[in-house]
Amino acid sequence: MADSFSQPTAPKNLALLGSTGSIGTQALDVVREQRGRFRVVVLTAGQQWQLLVQQAQEFRPAAVVIADEFYQAVKAALAGQPETQVLAGPAALAEVVQRADVEVVLTALVGYAGLVPTVAAIRAGKDIALANKETLVVAGELVTSLVQQHGVKLLPVDSEHSAIFQCLVGEELNPLEKVILTASGGPFRGRGVAELVHITKAQALKHPNWTMGAKITIDSATLMNKGLEVIEAKWLFNLRNDQIDVVVHPQSIVHSLVQFADSSLKAQLGLPDMKLPIQYALGYPARLRNAFPRFSFLDYPTLTFEAPDLATFRHLPLAYAAMQRGGTAACTLNAANEVAVAAFLQDRVSFLGMADLVGECLERVPYLAAPTLADYAATDVEARRVAVGLIKN
Repeated sequence: MADSFSQPTAPKNLALLGSTGSIGTQALDVVREQRGRFRVVVLTAGQQWQLLVQQAQEFRPAAVVIADEFYQAVKAALAGQPETQVLAGPAALAEVVQRADVEVVLTALVGYAGLVPTVAAIRAGKDIALANKETLVVAGELVTSLVQQHGVKLLPVDSEHSAIFQCLVGEELNPLEKVILTASGGPFRGRGVAELVHITKAQALKHPNWTMGAKITIDSATLMNKGLEVIEAKWLFNLRNDQIDVVVHPQSIVHSLVQFADSSLKAQLGLPDMKLPIQYALGYPARLRNAFPRFSFLDYPTLTFEAPDLATFRHLPLAYAAMQRGGTAACTLNAANEVAVAAFLQDRVSFLGMADLVGECLERVPYLAAPTLADYAATDVEARRVAVGLIKN
């Protein structure tokens, strides 16, 4: 048997899309921890151009991509680093993942922006470490079809989907009954509708267990994040809609479970630290040694589980309904939610009003049952237009 802890003969070449965000910076921590195993050849960012420059100076990638308005600043900052090509804009994102020296693309962009470069990378034959759940939420059927067509690996980075993936390794011949995604319940677990009327963004941004970006933290507070993960799980693991359950687990130690046809349950446990699923995806199929903190049951003598409150946290049933309908419904759900979260963070929509906005968009935006990639793009634009219009009204 090969020693999974031995150093590889050559490092694995990585493109990190969204390197300045929460997942991207933790991925670079993993690269630092696993020196010699990975080489960063592409880094991309949106607004945080100074941090991108610092990362580029440390990792010396072949290319970086930044938003158009920061191109000149990054170009000037890296003028003394001729081995690093500086590119800008969405088209460059889709081009840079196709580089011949890229082996694995970690897609850690936030929201719909991750779809096009992920599709481009798959078509170029690159393995995908997927932290951008919206890619499968918006276009799961199309993306999974392309993965099969091009024979690439689609490796989940979300802690819940990584847990399921790990539980399924070696179980390929055993019938799967269902998966159970765990949710922390967010900062407002146990509160009723009346208590959430005047919730502020400052309150919603205080997640009890995880340190994440603003958008995903708000999604966790509303349980929309779990709804998106339900849809992602359907496509990642080729599941029926009725094979995906959600249970609230406030301690965030059991990251998800798999139940087999013989009634046996397998779970993956660990401290709430995203570096472990990131490392597992990048190093797959090896489990790589690391110095991460270790979990002890003595520190967590009680693990609890409860049903989600679907009457209060309406985003989760909205996501299930969109998944059930299929077609462009989940694309509309995602786009409306991105607009709703941005508006909430700008104090233009209330905490409970976000679910109202998403539900209204699902009713108003035209639905297509068998969409193309162009149809998804058009639906995304229309859903955002409708959502913005509802906010103004």
